[in-house]
Amino acid sequence: MTDMPFEALPAGLPPALPIFPLAGALLLPRGRLPLHVFEPRYVAMVEDALLGDRLIGMIQPFDPACRDDTPVVYPIGCAGRIISFRDTEDGRYLITLGGICRFRVGKEIEEKRGYRRVEPVWQSFLDDLRDGPEPPFDRTRLFGALPGYLEEHEIVADWDSLKGAPDERLVTSLAMVCPFQPNEKQALLEAPTLGQRAELLTSLVEMAMVDGQRGGQRVCH
Repeated sequence: MTDMPFEALPAGLPPALPIFPLAGALLLPRGRLPLHVFEPRYVAMVEDALLGDRLIGMIQPFDPACRDDTPVVYPIGCAGRIISFRDTEDGRYLITLGGICRFRVGKEIEEKRGYRRVEPVWQSFLDDLRDGPEPPFDRTRLFGALPGYLEEHEIVADWDSLKGAPDERLVTSLAMVCPFQPNEKQALLEAPTLGQRAELLTSLVEMAMVDGQRGGQRVCH
C-alpha cells in the first residue's frame, strides 16, 4: 500500500476535467472529502489523475435515484485535488480530495477509459481560489439549533473544536458532513458567498428541527 501526501495546487486550472457523479457527496473549496473508489472506470480515473494534475470534478446526478451509467448531472460541481491516497491489494483506492474551485459544465467531451470528462468553465468561481475576509454570520443562531440536529441524527460532535473553528471551516465542515438531501447539498454548493452558504446551512438545520418536532418529513424542491 501507498500513502502519499501532495503539495499545493499549481496556479493553472485545466481545460478538461474528469467528473465523478455521486449523489449526496458534497465537496466545497478548502473542504476535505474522503472517498472509497472501487468501480473499475473510477479506479482508472484515479490512476490517470495521479499521473497528471490529480484533479477530479465531484458533481451530483440530477436524479439521485438514477442508476444509468451516464446520468444527467447538475451544471455546477467542485474540483478537488487528490491530497492523499492509499491503494489496496484488491485494486481499490482510498483517496482524500481537497476542494479547490467550483466549475460550471461547459460541455462533455470524449470519455477516457470509461469515465466522463467535461470542459469546465471556471470564470464565475475564481474567488474560490482566494483567501478573502470572512463575512460575519449569526453563529449564535446556528449553535442554537445545531445540538438538537446532531443529536437527532446521532452525530457525535467535538463542541470545543466546533465553537473554536473559524467561520469558513465551520460552515464548510458542517455543510459537507450533515446528512442533508442531495438537492439541499447542491444548493449549499451553489451559494454564491460564504455568508449566503452559512445562512442557508442555518436555515436547513432549523427547518430539520421543526420538521422533527412535528414528526413529519420535509418536502424538498
